[in-house]
Amino acid sequence: MRHNRIRRALTVLLVAMLMPILWVDTASAHGSVIDPASRNYGCWDRWGDDHLNPDMQQQDPMCWQAWQDNPNAMWNWNGLYQNNVGGNHQAAVPDGRLCSGGHAEGGRYRSMDAVGPWKTTNVGTNFTINLYDQASHGADYFRVYVTRQGYDALNQPLRWSDLELVRETGRYGSSNNYVISNVSAPGRSGRHVVFTIWQASHMDQVYYICSDVNFS
Repeated sequence: MRHNRIRRALTVLLVAMLMPILWVDTASAHGSVIDPASRNYGCWDRWGDDHLNPDMQQQDPMCWQAWQDNPNAMWNWNGLYQNNVGGNHQAAVPDGRLCSGGHAEGGRYRSMDAVGPWKTTNVGTNFTINLYDQASHGADYFRVYVTRQGYDALNQPLRWSDLELVRETGRYGSSNNYVISNVSAPGRSGRHVVFTIWQASHMDQVYYICSDVNFS
């Protein structure tokens, strides 16, 4: 009996030691838009080394509420996806939940749907999207939507009817970095949301990505 207890204790200890390694491997297996930064990538990029700093509450309130809600939404900034959607994106991701991918991963990313003054990236009405894919999944396509002029990003939950499809691509081969050029959103000014759908090629896995921009 004593030997069995020792064996079980050693097994538990070994699993506990391996868990951080397994978590890192899982977290690093996907990707997101890094420019203009997705909401959770931007929060990780700005505050990952200083996420306990109380100054965030005043300087970056939307990231503050996200870190308070679930820090794993930022540590796993590259894991906001759904599997087996079958191309039916609007059914998988209802209005008000676009930026969380329909509460992907059991609601881990629900704070991405919060409405308010998210930090923006300045862009022109013709711009480029850069997406980082650590696992080199490839893409069947990317679809890029931009909110219509008149959408109030500070006060309105994001709905499909708020979006206009402005760019759809063909396939991309396996790579770590994808560039979606010639994204054109004429007639926009001020604060908007860029919503990117990335249909990965390795399986039916779809990423739903919100980036906050300022058309200047």
